[in-house]
Amino acid sequence: MKKRFIYSVVLIIVGFGLVLWGVPLTLFAPQKAPSTPPTTQSDVYDKLTDDTTMGKKILMVVAFKDFRDEEYFVPKEVLEKAGFFIDTTSTEQGIAIGSQGGEAVAHIGLDEINLENYKAVIFCGGSGMANELDNQIFHKLAKDFYQNDKVVAAICITPALLAKAGILENKKATVWSSALDKSFIKVLEENGAIYQDNPVVIDNKIITANGPDAAEEFGKAIVNLLTE
Repeated sequence: MKKRFIYSVVLIIVGFGLVLWGVPLTLFAPQKAPSTPPTTQSDVYDKLTDDTTMGKKILMVVAFKDFRDEEYFVPKEVLEKAGFFIDTTSTEQGIAIGSQGGEAVAHIGLDEINLENYKAVIFCGGSGMANELDNQIFHKLAKDFYQNDKVVAAICITPALLAKAGILENKKATVWSSALDKSFIKVLEENGAIYQDNPVVIDNKIITANGPDAAEEFGKAIVNLLTE
């Protein structure tokens, strides 16, 4: 007990002396490591610098609501396995929702697109894209890629968007249709396209596909064209 008392007195005297000399006692307290701010999704995209992705970036365009899941996720997976990086855009930024519940992060605004960063643009289909076939911003995007000798690809009903943009004239192309609905074939033909009833059609640097069942073949065709 006597030793503990002496030890306590010594600590009090030392502490009092340090205070008198202006030494803060907090100096001897354990220090917390500085907190690291959480990594956000935008941070991840920012880390994909131009040097990292040079010549390997693809732009995918989806409807913000009710894009067809397979027509986005299947080609995306094929392209990523081949070493390409995907940026996704839509009419809004945020989480686009597929008709089957899939989520695509539309992290690039339409006004932020720099053509020089991309090798190709892909227009994905789905019922939501039916409302965007006359979207003038999408038309300009398709024409800009086409006029700059880049790959332009469209699947499901979106070849009709390319036709309305004026880049399928005298080009072979396919598009979604059914026994009861041939309207999108009519759109192609009215705009000068040469319709072909095939799952995937390639004419120079334009690739079209007729629906979700052709999604994997569509993705592989894009890879082959970009790597030949």
